[in-house]
Amino acid sequence: MKRFPFHFLVLLIFSFSLIKAQTVPKYSNEFLSIGVGARALAMSNLQSSIANDVTAGYWNPAGLVKLQQQYEGALMHASYFGGIANYDYAAFATQIDSGKNAIALSVIRFGIDNIPDTRFLFDTEGRVNYANVRSFSASDYGFLFSYASQTSFLKNLCWGVNFKVIHRNVGQFANAWGMGLDAAFQYTLQKWQFGVTARDITGTYNVWNYNPETFQDVFAATANQIPSNSTEITLPRLVADAAYSVVTKNFGFLAVAGFEMTFDGKRNTLVRSQLASIEPKTGIELDYKKIVFLRGGIGNFQRIKNFDNSLFWSYQPNFGVGFQFKNFTIDYALTNVGSIGQGLYSHIFSLKVSFTPKK
Repeated sequence: MKRFPFHFLVLLIFSFSLIKAQTVPKYSNEFLSIGVGARALAMSNLQSSIANDVTAGYWNPAGLVKLQQQYEGALMHASYFGGIANYDYAAFATQIDSGKNAIALSVIRFGIDNIPDTRFLFDTEGRVNYANVRSFSASDYGFLFSYASQTSFLKNLCWGVNFKVIHRNVGQFANAWGMGLDAAFQYTLQKWQFGVTARDITGTYNVWNYNPETFQDVFAATANQIPSNSTEITLPRLVADAAYSVVTKNFGFLAVAGFEMTFDGKRNTLVRSQLASIEPKTGIELDYKKIVFLRGGIGNFQRIKNFDNSLFWSYQPNFGVGFQFKNFTIDYALTNVGSIGQGLYSHIFSLKVSFTPKK
């Protein structure tokens, strides 16, 4: 009988404690916290308990064992800051071993392309020469390899892990490679669903390598600090939520509430301290015969200072719709409806394709 590796979980918890005790928190790899899939973004990224398709490889790998088809693929594209930055996502998932286990591969890219390189704007005679201006890209890549399994001792409990490989580069000037691990659980109890995702549970380490020959002269002339090779550490974060669903003959209703807890210093969230910061969220989804979907969510609570030094709370409302036809699902999300929150609004589309029924 296959048993859940509890000794592995103990090792992860011990590793987390060791990291927290010996490192200084640093913000890093934030591009992996943006989220994937228009459905999730419309519901304020509440998916840990309900993700049951190919996107579960990102939100909660344990949900991969609930795939409705043998194979699933997904694509998403989003633009931020007026199209300056682009976010792309592609994933593929499949069940193995008669549906008791599942695997997935997810690829994420967040990048800014065509950045002007003005190091040689002035020629050797001090004249402006625009022909010398080149361009480069600053890109972040995440590769997630997921595995999920159904526990043998508890029927409605499944678990999953992600092995992450990170690659970040800033043109020819610098690049970094990193690795990390996620662990997650999902549990179903009648109309209730629960999910917990522990990201970067062992810490994700990015090792940066710089090429000073490409910028040393310019930095020295402008009195800028010349960076040196270093290691950047992403501390763990905990994502947990619970969902309640009601299904009738033609309509379905799903309500989700949860939080995201970070441990890398005080953040501008509803609950914050030097030890941990907590961001609560809530979302809903209505559907008609699992064909047409209407979604909404509220999150991203922040305390903002006015010009007169008074403070007020800001929040971000999101909205979305979805349509499923046979094996195709198209989702749309409008984040920060009405520009109420401090974040920028974005239009996001995603496509999911399912094929080959489960055996």
